[in-house]
Amino acid sequence: MQKPSIPKGTRDFSPEEVAKRNYIIQTIRQAFERYGFQPIETPSFEKTETLMGKYGEEGDRLIFRILDAGDFLSEVPAEVYEQHSSAKLATYISGKALRYDLTVPFARYVVQHQNDLSFPFKRYQIQPVWRADRPQKGRYREFYQCDADVVGAKGLWQEVEFVQLYDSVFTALQVKGVTVKMNHRKILSGFAEIIGAPDKLIDFTMALDKLDKIGKEKVEQEMLQRGITPEAIAKIQPVFSLEGDFSQKITRLKDLLASSPTGLEGVADLEFIYAQTQQLGLQTASLELEVTLARGLNYYTGAIFEVAAPREVALGSIGGGGRYDELTEIFGLKGMSGVGISFGLDRIYLVLEQLNLFPKTLEHTLDVLCVNFGDKEALASFGVIQQLRAQGYRVELYPEAAKLKKQLAYADSRKVRYVVLIGETELAEGTAILKHMQTGEQPLMFATFRRRYVCRHTSFWSSA
Repeated sequence: MQKPSIPKGTRDFSPEEVAKRNYIIQTIRQAFERYGFQPIETPSFEKTETLMGKYGEEGDRLIFRILDAGDFLSEVPAEVYEQHSSAKLATYISGKALRYDLTVPFARYVVQHQNDLSFPFKRYQIQPVWRADRPQKGRYREFYQCDADVVGAKGLWQEVEFVQLYDSVFTALQVKGVTVKMNHRKILSGFAEIIGAPDKLIDFTMALDKLDKIGKEKVEQEMLQRGITPEAIAKIQPVFSLEGDFSQKITRLKDLLASSPTGLEGVADLEFIYAQTQQLGLQTASLELEVTLARGLNYYTGAIFEVAAPREVALGSIGGGGRYDELTEIFGLKGMSGVGISFGLDRIYLVLEQLNLFPKTLEHTLDVLCVNFGDKEALASFGVIQQLRAQGYRVELYPEAAKLKKQLAYADSRKVRYVVLIGETELAEGTAILKHMQTGEQPLMFATFRRRYVCRHTSFWSSA
């Protein structure tokens, strides 16, 4: 029989891995709630029409479609079927798709429930998403996103707060050296204006976004393929080599975009965000202006965020987001400004793993194991178990009266801190032995099994 397997780009998670993932999720969730965000959840799949056309040409190709139930081919016109075009056929046989991200479903949620919401509406969402991408290190076909968004707030203070939120989360996770990169879609529009190709904005930004991945020469080749002239590319050359700190780049951009009012608006926004962030300060993260950052998504209209992992970790972005003033308009709701960010759970996991930043306490999946010497002893052990569970300890009884060596080996495999032993002698005396699995120390624990136990070594027990 063939050994079972899972699809490429998906993973199973062991109890230890789930504990580590939950640690990251809980850290992010606590930060979201401290910043006033409320939780919502949306379905794992949406109508295809809800998702398509929101992520650009490349993004649309990565959407997982779901086949309609029943005899779906019977609804396909013969002339369409005979063309053997998967793109045309898909519109007839697939009316639903797995969500690509959490932002577009959130926009749909806001429009659908607008009469029930108070604006500005701050929501957070921690759920899985799916992309038909090529699996590689840190990139999966099924993965979690941890998003925070605000709709109904036009002021730039929300962008300032999101920078603070990024800093807060990575400080709590003890990740140093994180860089929050920023750009602005209006700056990108300004670049397209000064090269005389405003109609090529999407083509220009999709190519520019790949600069750090494929290099300057290949980016120029892609721009040529997308219809951008050599003369236009020559005008934009200074952008490829823009250097300096945030303030120095702002000064340089004011000169480069002097003839573009749109571009200067973007520069002014970033200047404001940077100035306020400087006043407030950051604990561990740094803020950087990256003019080639485009993120390749159609719905961003203002500031763009991307979070880079510490340099010693060879990973791409571990978070990102931006302002999307027109996203809800595609669902019929105009004038609803929005801005949001996302944390990449899986990549953050890899960062903490490589930097050895997970708390050692996560290795302990069980606090106490009660050894099973038989039915009478097991019943007495439950008197201790119930009391410990009531105090919040993770406790279990070994399910059968196996050899002591086997039960202790199980305790080692679970990294149990303490083992409680109630044998025939202890049962008769109304006592129990508490064994520390690391030190081997075994203090005697006085107990009346129908009432509260009393431990002679209270300080020893309280360290559990």
